[in-house]
Amino acid sequence: MKNRIFPALAAGVLALTTLTACGGGQPPQSEEKGGDLLAAIQAKGEIVVAMEGTWAPWTYHDEAGELVGYDVEVAQAVAEELGVKVSFAESGWDSLLAGLESGRYDIIVNGVEIDEARQEKFDFSVPYAYNRTAVIVRGDNEEIQSMEDLEGKQTANTISSTYAAVAQKYGAEVTGVDDLNQTFELLTSGRIDATLNADVSYHDYMRAHPEADIKIACLDPDPTQVAIPMRKGEESAALREAIDKALTQLSEDGTLTELSTKYFGVDISQK
Repeated sequence: MKNRIFPALAAGVLALTTLTACGGGQPPQSEEKGGDLLAAIQAKGEIVVAMEGTWAPWTYHDEAGELVGYDVEVAQAVAEELGVKVSFAESGWDSLLAGLESGRYDIIVNGVEIDEARQEKFDFSVPYAYNRTAVIVRGDNEEIQSMEDLEGKQTANTISSTYAAVAQKYGAEVTGVDDLNQTFELLTSGRIDATLNADVSYHDYMRAHPEADIKIACLDPDPTQVAIPMRKGEESAALREAIDKALTQLSEDGTLTELSTKYFGVDISQK
């Protein structure tokens, strides 16, 4: 789930190429680091939002090729609250945070969960969604029934994801992948024992692939907080405050609940 609000930079900063959600060419770029990011975004009239575009129902392409999903609509709603338009930049998960840190994007709206390592590098908005991590296995797998059963098992996730970190914490050996579809291909073909992901992503996959012989073996008892990361420091202070205000408004007026129900079938915007 995700939300809306973002700024641009002042004179002396390079204007960079913009990309629409479905366009080709190079991804849009944010302004150089320094100054007041919110003021820069609002002066430019556009906020550059990074996301994968391959992780349904958060951010993905529909049959017509349009970029859609919970995070897409949250980002659009936040941008509307900020009074700017949104320009989407799609990239693989492992390059999103690096691109944000380098100033290529203004924010990331991609189901990003807060953890201590990320908080050291980035500032985060208030949470706009809460995830339950599911351990997903093949239908005939009876060996894994708890988080502790991951010890010594083979799993797969994008390496920098919180899911990979959780799997490693419980003693699993993690294979790196590019996206969720590749993960499920490895699982259904028997090349891994399990994968960890949001329980809502599992249910969404099953709606699209009802024939898939996979199941949830167990759930991590601790829900994680999903928020919007931005570059750390004073340059993002006003932007963070504006995004927090926008997300709070979207929560209170029911927008987040409506979008969550639309894409997940349940309200994950509330803890």
